[in-house]
Amino acid sequence: MTQISTKPPSGMRDFLPEEAARRKRIFSLVEEVYESYGFEPLETPSLERLTTLLGKYGEEGDKLLFKVLKRGEKFERAIAADNPTEQDVADHGLRYDLTVPLARVVAQYQHDLPRFFKRYQIAPVWRADRPQHGRYREFYQCDVDIVGSRSMAVENDVCAAVSEVLQRLGFGDFRIHINHRRLLAAIMQKVGIPEEKQDGVLISIDKLDKVGRNEVMEELEQERGISRDVIDELLPLLGALPGADTDNMATIERLRGEVGELEDGAAALDDLTDILTLGADGPASDHFVVDPYLARGLAYYTGPIFEIRGEGFPGSIGAGGRYDELIGMFTKQDFPACGFSLGLERILVVMEERGMFDEEPARTDVLVTVWNTEFMPKSIELAKELRDAGFRVDLYPSDTDRYGKQFGYADRRDIPVVALLAPDEVEGGTVTLKDMKSGDQESVNRTEVVEWLKKTL
Repeated sequence: MTQISTKPPSGMRDFLPEEAARRKRIFSLVEEVYESYGFEPLETPSLERLTTLLGKYGEEGDKLLFKVLKRGEKFERAIAADNPTEQDVADHGLRYDLTVPLARVVAQYQHDLPRFFKRYQIAPVWRADRPQHGRYREFYQCDVDIVGSRSMAVENDVCAAVSEVLQRLGFGDFRIHINHRRLLAAIMQKVGIPEEKQDGVLISIDKLDKVGRNEVMEELEQERGISRDVIDELLPLLGALPGADTDNMATIERLRGEVGELEDGAAALDDLTDILTLGADGPASDHFVVDPYLARGLAYYTGPIFEIRGEGFPGSIGAGGRYDELIGMFTKQDFPACGFSLGLERILVVMEERGMFDEEPARTDVLVTVWNTEFMPKSIELAKELRDAGFRVDLYPSDTDRYGKQFGYADRRDIPVVALLAPDEVEGGTVTLKDMKSGDQESVNRTEVVEWLKKTL
């Protein structure tokens, strides 16, 4: 019989209690910050209809969708057809991000939502990508979005919220690269790139900081069909790759001189100026970097776009932008929207590598021991008393082990206090409490145990 592998699927992971608890604490911090900015929680299904997902992410994004086969008779009919395609045999897909599901929700429940809908969602997404350092096929995103406003105050709000999260986690060296899709359109118009080639050019430009100028130039010429003369005009127009010391207003003024006479260029540069001005006194102010090379490959972006980078980061650790036309793909109504997504997995990788985690707090306060089978009800009673008082209490799950094994169990689980309840304690109306760190034991009156634990813990 073939042995069944116990490893999780490639690019997916198990999280044992210590790591799961760490992730839960970070989720709680993210929720706290997002809610302090007025965002409300939203939950959506892991599965979406393929018609909901396809055509929203561009050609490369659509290839990374995890498709789910039809079931039962529908699947049998599909595979019985001549030369069935993926679309014939699959009808659902695992969600690729949290933005398209949000757009579907707004279209479905628009009459039940406020005029300006501020939502956050922390949930897993799935991409059939090649796993590598900091990149997984299943990973959590922490999204904030605002639907219903065209004001650049929205961009400022989402940038401020994610900046505060990162600062409270201990990051100070991150950069929020910002650009505008209309600025990129103006630049491509300026150098004569036809509209039908612009999406492909954006995908190539977005790789510049990852693969270098020579490889991007080769891709633009050989795969995108852009002449070398146009490429030689395009890249200098974008300027030098920006860094942490970039003078943002100088970059905007340089670009205004290049494409400010074009409608898209002027509108985009005005928006970027508004974002910098509105955020001047906020948590994102020192982290903004105007980056003409930032393209964000997803097809649904229509305005300002963002990406969080930093030295030693495994790629970007957050991204987002304005997508005023996405919700309109589900409904004929116009719904302006903007959002930002933090990539929790990459953040955790950086925090681990930098030793940014504090000493892990105990997850259980007290272990109540068990003397023997007859004493199990008395131990259960004591555990209930302590839980009712607000402590996190583990009852030793065996009635046959000696105290040595019970202490070893508490030590392995980093439980700071062990409560012993044996015949002598029951007869004397006491509980013996052992401090696992110091090794000290103290006999405490049963009525005073709660106060003793409050002082000790």
